[in-house]
Amino acid sequence: LPSPYLLYLMLCTFSSAVISECQRRQLESVSYSSRYALGLFYEAGTKIDVPWAGQYITSNPCIRFISIDNKKRNIESSEIGPSLVVHTTVPFGVTHLDHHTEDAEELIFQQLEAILPGLPRPVATRCQKWRYSQVTEPAAHSHGQLTLHPKPFLVCGGDAFTESNFDGCITSARCVLEALKNHI
Repeated sequence: LPSPYLLYLMLCTFSSAVISECQRRQLESVSYSSRYALGLFYEAGTKIDVPWAGQYITSNPCIRFISIDNKKRNIESSEIGPSLVVHTTVPFGVTHLDHHTEDAEELIFQQLEAILPGLPRPVATRCQKWRYSQVTEPAAHSHGQLTLHPKPFLVCGGDAFTESNFDGCITSARCVLEALKNHI
C-alpha cells in the first residue's frame, strides 16, 4: 500500500493522535515514480512473432519494457490468445500523469507500433495508471519498517521503508518481523 494511501487510511480510521507528527512527516516524505502499464489481449491463435518473451527498451522515450505473457510463462494454448504488457518510462508517466488514460493509451500504442511494426490489432486493451509505481525516496530514518503505535501494535513495512526492489522487500519483511518479536 503506497504511503499516501496508508496515511489517509490511518487518519480516517484512527484519531490523529495514533501517529506522531514525526511519523506523519516520514510517511509524507516518501517519493514515488509514476508510469503506465498497457495490456493488450489477442484472440486465440494470434501469433506475435518476436524471438523474446520480454524486452527492455532503452531507445524509446515512452516505452521501457514489453512482455509477452504466454511466452514468459511458457504457456501455449489454442483456447486462450496471447497478451502483451507494456510498461512506460518514468518520464512519460510523470509527464502524462494527469492526462486522460485513453489519451496516454493512444500515445503508448503509437510508440508500440513503431517498435513492433505489423503488430496485430488486439481484441481488448486495458491501460493502468500507476501514480505510485516505484519508491524513489523511502521514508527517512525508518530502517525497513515504521512502528506507528505500540498498542494496538501497528507496524508498516514494504519498499516505502527500504528500496523498491526484491532485496528491499526482503529487508523490510525481516525488519517488521524483528519489530514484532521485540514487541511480544
